[in-house]
Amino acid sequence: MNLEQIKRNVREIVTEEELLSIVKKKKAPTTYCGYEVSGPVHIGTLVAINKQLDFVEAGLKVKVLLADLHTQLNRKGAEGFIEEMTEYWRNSMTALGLKDVEFILGTEFQFNKEYIHDLLSLALNSTMKRAVRSMQEIARDIEHARVSQVIYPLMQIADIKALDVDIAHGGMEQRKIHMLARELLPGMGHKKPVCIHTPLLSSLRGPGAKMSSSMPETMIKVEEKPERIREKISMAYCPPEKEGNPILQICELIIFPRFGRVEITRPEKFGGDIEFNSYAELENSYLGKKLHPTDLKNSVADTLIDMLEPVRTALDQT
Repeated sequence: MNLEQIKRNVREIVTEEELLSIVKKKKAPTTYCGYEVSGPVHIGTLVAINKQLDFVEAGLKVKVLLADLHTQLNRKGAEGFIEEMTEYWRNSMTALGLKDVEFILGTEFQFNKEYIHDLLSLALNSTMKRAVRSMQEIARDIEHARVSQVIYPLMQIADIKALDVDIAHGGMEQRKIHMLARELLPGMGHKKPVCIHTPLLSSLRGPGAKMSSSMPETMIKVEEKPERIREKISMAYCPPEKEGNPILQICELIIFPRFGRVEITRPEKFGGDIEFNSYAELENSYLGKKLHPTDLKNSVADTLIDMLEPVRTALDQT
């Protein structure tokens, strides 16, 4: 099993020692990531999807939870809308390469008697303050949180047990929920999950906010038309440093994991065409002012257009 591939481009592993122990003991450890199906799939989602593709190639059993009931409890849509979005998410993710995985709907198991029993047990052993705090980076309008939004993190913990997960994977916004899971699950006779957290892609407008489907001009949908991709990338924040630079993040977290290289096409008077075979090489060139932001943006736009073509084709056929 390729441990380095499992660890590639992650922000945090809780804990690496536990991860090493699991991959030594089990032939195919199980990992999962859950997705609210509330809005368009965008390239920020590709960070998690790329990680799941890494997991598949490394030999893990990957489960994808399309969290339809979670979406409703987090006040992100009515049942009919969520049902349509679930199919859109499944089709988009399959077109992006998630084929050798198990797709699971929350409503397929979250009404089972054992699951409800586990959920109530978790409610008995968690304070209201801790449950609310765990949702702060996920819920809409947390200052006026509904009871359903407090149930939400406890359901995520119950999901880990119900799906018999060894590794819980998510973005950094999931960290508080995962830490609560590690605290509570052993008391229910279930192992602590190893938690793997991937970075969040910055908004195209720059630092201070993550890419979000609630702000259309700051993100790129996976079905976005080529001309809109070029327009959005051309207007994206791209300073001469790495911190908060969404264009460099797209290269590091999306393009290199997929293709292993980036090609820059430019006139001879500006240095001619150049190919980078590692992200570190590209970053050093860019920060050393040997690569102009416009040339980098043009390459990123072209690559995203090609990468997302299967999604546009698949969705046009549905």
